[in-house]
Amino acid sequence: MKIIVLDGYTLNPGDLDWRPLESLGETQIYDRTAHDTDSIVERVGTAAAVLTNKTPLTQEALLKMPNLKYIGVLATGYNVVDIEAATTLGITVTNVPTYGTAAVAQMAIALLLELCHHVGEHSRAVKEGEWSKSLDWCFWKYPLVELAGKKMGIIGLGRIGKATARIAQALGMQVLAYDTSPDPTIVSDTLQYVALDELFAKSDVVVLHCALTENSQGIINETNIAKMKDGVFIINNSRGQLIVEEDLAVALKSGKVAGAAVDVVSTEPIKPDNPLLAAPNCIITPHLSWAPLEARKRLMDVAINNLQAYLAGNPINVVNQEVLFKD
Repeated sequence: MKIIVLDGYTLNPGDLDWRPLESLGETQIYDRTAHDTDSIVERVGTAAAVLTNKTPLTQEALLKMPNLKYIGVLATGYNVVDIEAATTLGITVTNVPTYGTAAVAQMAIALLLELCHHVGEHSRAVKEGEWSKSLDWCFWKYPLVELAGKKMGIIGLGRIGKATARIAQALGMQVLAYDTSPDPTIVSDTLQYVALDELFAKSDVVVLHCALTENSQGIINETNIAKMKDGVFIINNSRGQLIVEEDLAVALKSGKVAGAAVDVVSTEPIKPDNPLLAAPNCIITPHLSWAPLEARKRLMDVAINNLQAYLAGNPINVVNQEVLFKD
């Protein structure tokens, strides 16, 4: 089998090993591939299997790949593939559903703690000499926030949301959760499910861990921000399109939202005119929640196992399985 990796650098900039994948067939690994159809089709050529992270496989491209039988998405989300077209063409599409739970939850809390303590800014101030010039034995440049006793509202209590909730509870926070499929087994004195408007009204911190759907797109908007407490924190390391960025920027400038921290934005890489770049008290990181070495190693292992299982005739993590393998 001929295997093509269209954009392997983000997953593996050199600290992981492609050899287990290369053992499955003739393999060509490209760091990056231009996103136009001609470039993608040329790279894929006669390959039967393609792995992609963010390089799109559209209907137009798939129709020009007659030998392609398998697409492995190097991520949980698979909207880079035209699933309907792949299914019609008999192409199996797999994803990697669970590799980043701990890493993404950890990053959500890291973003929150940075809002609470501004560790990076205070370290920078010390190195620039501000402490050595201080008249007092300590100083701080920003309000410092203690989380114990405060309420964290989590929108989306799936695997990642639950992991974030456990850390928040360990910090002494009360968790208010909104999810379309509540899990009654985890309700406790420190975690309860509430309606979305109640979550907005009562939360000191709002954390987004939901999927991007028609209902959730733009869920953080002017109307819903108005329902929140004055001085709320907003954390998003899920999908950038969950936030109407202009509305959040306005709320940050007015002080309605005291601080925001996002690891994702609506268009990535971020555009120079993104309104959050000029908003006060807004931390922006470059979509790195998923990227600790341990998480990327799990991702690669699962992706390779997916292809091995497909070759063995027992496909797993197939996103179009019900259509392709129905009785």
